[in-house]
Amino acid sequence: KKNMVYLILFITALISATLFPFGSEALLIYDIKEGYNIYLLLFFATLGNSLGSVINYFLGLKGEEYLINKNLLNEKYILKAKTYFDKYGAWSILFSWLPIIGDPITFVAGILKYDFKKFLILVIIAKFSRYLFLVLIV
Repeated sequence: KKNMVYLILFITALISATLFPFGSEALLIYDIKEGYNIYLLLFFATLGNSLGSVINYFLGLKGEEYLINKNLLNEKYILKAKTYFDKYGAWSILFSWLPIIGDPITFVAGILKYDFKKFLILVIIAKFSRYLFLVLIV
């Protein structure tokens, strides 16, 4: 049962980082309050959320037009994310933890074929920082 807590958090964090409207913060806070290992919670939340952003990156890299044409993607959010990327460049990836615009930013990084290694480093920093902040305030 104990290992399932980490797996469920990982899956929840992964889904919440894709273009699906979903959140993982409440589950992380609940798991912390239940006394589970904070380091493992932080690791699996960061890993899942970062992997979700990697999925967005590759969707952007390979399928922007298809997803918009099939109405699986809201073009308004993509345009907003592109604006952030144009304005702040790669640093906008550090905002990938933000609700609503964060996931499209990672998608746009794929569309723009931003260097994947740099993308991954920035995403991990952003996701880890958000979860670390939650861990510290709980």
